[in-house]
Amino acid sequence: MTPVPRVVVVAGPTASGKSALALCLAEALGGTIINADSIQCYRDLPILTARPTDAELQRVSHQLYGVLGPEEKLSAAAWASMAAQAITASATAGRQPIVVGGTGFYLKALIEGLADIPAVPDDIRTETKQLLKTIGSPALHQKLLARDPVTAARLKPTDTQRIARAWEVLEATDTPLSTWQSQPAVPALNATYMSVLIQPPRKMLYQTCDDRFVSMLDRGAADQVGTLLKSGVPDSAPIMRALGATELTRVIRHEIKLPEAVTLAQATTRHYAKRQATWFRHQFHADYTLDTKFSESLFDKIFPEIRHLLLT
Repeated sequence: MTPVPRVVVVAGPTASGKSALALCLAEALGGTIINADSIQCYRDLPILTARPTDAELQRVSHQLYGVLGPEEKLSAAAWASMAAQAITASATAGRQPIVVGGTGFYLKALIEGLADIPAVPDDIRTETKQLLKTIGSPALHQKLLARDPVTAARLKPTDTQRIARAWEVLEATDTPLSTWQSQPAVPALNATYMSVLIQPPRKMLYQTCDDRFVSMLDRGAADQVGTLLKSGVPDSAPIMRALGATELTRVIRHEIKLPEAVTLAQATTRHYAKRQATWFRHQFHADYTLDTKFSESLFDKIFPEIRHLLLT
């Protein structure tokens, strides 16, 4: 019988030090780092998406970073399947799987599983996009309310992406999304998870977010956005959801000045970090919580506790 893999999960909001902790753990445990950050799955904008540097990539094995083109889409279920394969390969090779990222829904899909919702055909996706363009998100929300009131009640009329998803599933399967989601979830992999959550104080986290964006600019983040736009990638591409991409695009197009873009991007990043922290606080089970931003100086202090949890 194949042994059940024991997996370390490192989670937390952006700029909390997750990647640094995962790197230290991978070196101490002989591990492989597996990415659970949706935007770091894309190969473009490595600075703006805070992907591991070349030097960090050489220190230990990293998986699922930079595996998508700028316009490719990746669902939580598809990512969980890829992560399950990477975990299995790591465990089979005798290396400790370490999953790290801040995309809570990806982690939920891996650990708890998702309802097995059938794929939506491309023609229905296209029709839904056209419908949204024609009548707008609030009107489509009203149409959804008549056919899937349970899902519609959970969504704001301005939540375009989720309204479109619910409508697509309804059109493709003639079954409400809420019905699909009520079915028992099936985890992507039979594994045991030991989760570490980094939850710094808000003031500390926000300052780190602000400082990191300035550092990204100093290292050439704006140039990478410019190169991507010159290649013909549209504003609607998934990679353009990277924090700061919209603001830097506006600078490149001479719509705003760089100082304004920095202020706007820092605010967007802080708001995103706040939402992540709230989600993890209420919806994520942590076996160990670090209540400050991680730095390597803390590792010797916290590693014995994490290792004890992993072994027990």
